[in-house]
Amino acid sequence: MILIGGLATACFNTSNIDVFPFPEDKLSARIVQTIGDDRTDNRILLLEIDGVITGQGESFLFWDKEATTAEITKKLNKAARDDRIKAVVLRINSPGGGVTASDIVYRQVLDYKRKTRVPVVAVMMDVAASGGYYIACASDKIVAHPTTVTGSIGVIIYALGFNGLFEKIGMESRVIKSGELKDMGNPFDEFTEQERAVFQNVVDQMYDRFVNVVVENRRLEKARVREIADGRIYVGGEAGELGLVDRVGYLEDGVRLAMDEAGVTSAKVMIYTNTPKKELNVYSNNLVKAPEINSLMPSADMMLDAARPRIMYMWLGQ
Repeated sequence: MILIGGLATACFNTSNIDVFPFPEDKLSARIVQTIGDDRTDNRILLLEIDGVITGQGESFLFWDKEATTAEITKKLNKAARDDRIKAVVLRINSPGGGVTASDIVYRQVLDYKRKTRVPVVAVMMDVAASGGYYIACASDKIVAHPTTVTGSIGVIIYALGFNGLFEKIGMESRVIKSGELKDMGNPFDEFTEQERAVFQNVVDQMYDRFVNVVVENRRLEKARVREIADGRIYVGGEAGELGLVDRVGYLEDGVRLAMDEAGVTSAKVMIYTNTPKKELNVYSNNLVKAPEINSLMPSADMMLDAARPRIMYMWLGQ
């Protein structure tokens, strides 16, 4: 599917900023809840996957926002060195993101499980769609809230097109290329049928990979997965009936399930964080979030970057 989108602006959100952000390398473990005997050394790591799944960081005026792949890799590597961690709960609130970024995080979770033999439970929050669900499939069990939106199993390539605008203002695209398809996806020209066929082939291959991940991890028949993997979204209860999740409940249920999987009756729930806030609980964000700033007057580089065709495991309805 090719989606022709538009440019959007965002506002500066200071609701979760104290004064200045702490550096990313100031990561520390913080206990946010104790279950059972408070003398226990057992730990349950609450690992957050929040927002669009990215493989590339962003730089702001006072802030460097880490890529999802780098952040999760760093935290899992830290967790692998802590023998007190008996289980990991992935708290997922994401519409998905890049195909490769989603696959990298998925693989990192599998590698962590293989190396440590520590069980992983995914808990879906508002949204765990497309790439968010892809990553959840790496866990041993999946819990969805009753109000979770999940599914959207599929792939999308989207790009902006400016050819109509160029015609109106009397401009044209002039390209010298080494091959017929060298400039496929050029935002200043319409897609040809040959270009659409090439893009569709890429989408089909990425879609097959997604389907196989669901089949392998959810133990469902491939034909059945293809029936439900037409890109549509499902609410938590529907997902449970379809076998996409194991249980409908809340974050606390996911933590208890993780403890059951680990065979422990007491544990301290912890997060890795660099927030300076003192009072934290299981619903606190792991990090002080960077402000979201988009220019009202995008530069030519920003427009060209936005126009570049992107292959995504992502639900665009959020």
